[in-house]
Amino acid sequence: MIVDLDRLTVRIPLKGGHVVHAATDVSLSLEKGRLHAVVGESGCGKSTIAQAMTGLLPRTANVTGSVRYRGESIFGREHVLHGRHVALIPQSASTFLTPVRTLGSQLRETVEALGGRVKPEELLSRVELDPSALMLYPHQLSGGMAQRAAVAFALAGSPDVIIADEPTAALDPLLTIALLQLLRHLASSGAAVMLITHDIAALIDTEVADDLSVIYASRLVEQGKAAKLLAGGAQHLYTRDLIAALPRNGLKRMPGAPPTLTNLPEDYGYTKRLKQVGGR
Repeated sequence: MIVDLDRLTVRIPLKGGHVVHAATDVSLSLEKGRLHAVVGESGCGKSTIAQAMTGLLPRTANVTGSVRYRGESIFGREHVLHGRHVALIPQSASTFLTPVRTLGSQLRETVEALGGRVKPEELLSRVELDPSALMLYPHQLSGGMAQRAAVAFALAGSPDVIIADEPTAALDPLLTIALLQLLRHLASSGAAVMLITHDIAALIDTEVADDLSVIYASRLVEQGKAAKLLAGGAQHLYTRDLIAALPRNGLKRMPGAPPTLTNLPEDYGYTKRLKQVGGR
């Protein structure tokens, strides 16, 4: 394994004595050549995992457990690892592109800052964008082009770990499939890829994931081979209900509503949610 999370727990204090239970005892591993998908309802804490791995947690966060890259703790080294060894693909390209500069000027600057040797034209080729896109400004990029550009920026430092946090959230189904296939290609080429997503249907359709972790209310509730879990082999009731809620499976509505992570009881689980709505 190249990245190992062991009982990662993140608590974020708020004003008034409230605390966000952003992650609780999360353990998972990323391996080179494999794509590990992390799924769960919105607000369950999936993105906290990415933030912990890339040094983007709030400074006030209280963190226990460990996150290790090649056997060494990343805490305190995030600024060294981020970009060069561990790269993040954000949900929206608009969050990092400067609107008054061309894609090319920003990509060249990123490569130089990370000490990379790859040419911007080569990066665009890897994400299936024409080199002419280097002359375009962000507002001239389509949604699909912008998200592929985001992948190109992530590759600028030649990282061996790539984290994609809801990268298809603003894309239509065809562009979603194309981007997931690109992430699959990056994994097959040797990178360790973590895909954070709520789009379980796309995972089933594309079969891009090797491993799957299911998060509920900040906790890991099920983990295993993606093909098995997504094809009816899930054991946890929450995972089974997530899959049953897909349109292709009858659009069975999830019972109740996901809990807020603020001041979440330590023993809160899916069975408590079911009891609250008179379910199973």
